[in-house]
Amino acid sequence: MATFKVPKKTREQRLAKPSPAQRSELDRIEADAIADFKGQLDDLESALGMLRMGPHFGWKVLYLIHSKSTIRKYEGILKVKIRDLFPDEGPSAYRSLGLDIAKAASNFWKVISGDADESKQMDRQERRRVVA
Repeated sequence: MATFKVPKKTREQRLAKPSPAQRSELDRIEADAIADFKGQLDDLESALGMLRMGPHFGWKVLYLIHSKSTIRKYEGILKVKIRDLFPDEGPSAYRSLGLDIAKAASNFWKVISGDADESKQMDRQERRRVVA
């Protein structure tokens, strides 16, 4: 079983550096979502959290954190497609041990969908040993 080590990076290396135009676009998406939202506020809050984490971690990490249906719900709230808005991996993606496991195990989409043999066989205790 492989062991994954998280490299040490400075604070500046871990943060995305959006351009003024990109920052403005994120602010616009946020403002529109807040102004137009109807529903449970915890859904809005979570969608906004995804919006703010996306540039730093990338859409692949977001797909590991959330189910496909949750991603679709948040995309509907934000009126965006995260794969069009965020890079596949942001500067903090290396901090996601799940992404490292998905990369090492098999095809990323098979891991996300649970179809990869490795994802079916790896239980919680084994995942903890992998990242120890």
